[in-house]
Amino acid sequence: MAGLTPPTFDERTTIIEFMRQQRYVLKVTAFGLTDEQAKAAPTVSALSVGGIIKHVALTERHWMQRIVADREVAGMEAEYETGFTLLDGETLASTLAFYDEVAGQTEDLLVAEADLGRLVPIPTGVPWFPQDEDNWSLRWVLHHVIEETARHAGHADIVRESVDGGSGFKLLADYETAQGNPPSWAAYVDA
Repeated sequence: MAGLTPPTFDERTTIIEFMRQQRYVLKVTAFGLTDEQAKAAPTVSALSVGGIIKHVALTERHWMQRIVADREVAGMEAEYETGFTLLDGETLASTLAFYDEVAGQTEDLLVAEADLGRLVPIPTGVPWFPQDEDNWSLRWVLHHVIEETARHAGHADIVRESVDGGSGFKLLADYETAQGNPPSWAAYVDA
């Protein structure tokens, strides 16, 4: 997948492709990192590349399973407390695999959904959720998940650059080359 989504011509496919692309660029920020580097928090914040990926996976799962599918997610509150940190026994590889699992579940839900305009209830008692509205549309939720993934991909870019100098297009070119798909634009990226 290049730095842009492929052209799409219907809303559902466009949403799926933008979700895939934002997940992809987030995951690329971890390319080539060791577990120790993925856990490193080299900026003034406590954020690490691995912790950001874990948080985004947990958050997407929360939005899609709890809010869209109306399923309880066991341990969700406890996960929030440790959601930005790779704990003992958690590796970058296991975190990326978990994120792929969540992505698959999201796409299954999205493909099976008949109406992107379907209303989903806004959970009550959550201070950062609107108190004067009762519902979001599924469409709104999906766009919000894309927005949050993109926001955190930007955070991960900054953290990654602080870990070892890796950044944006160079990481993307290196990742695609390692996958056997050297991009035609790789020559334009500073070595």
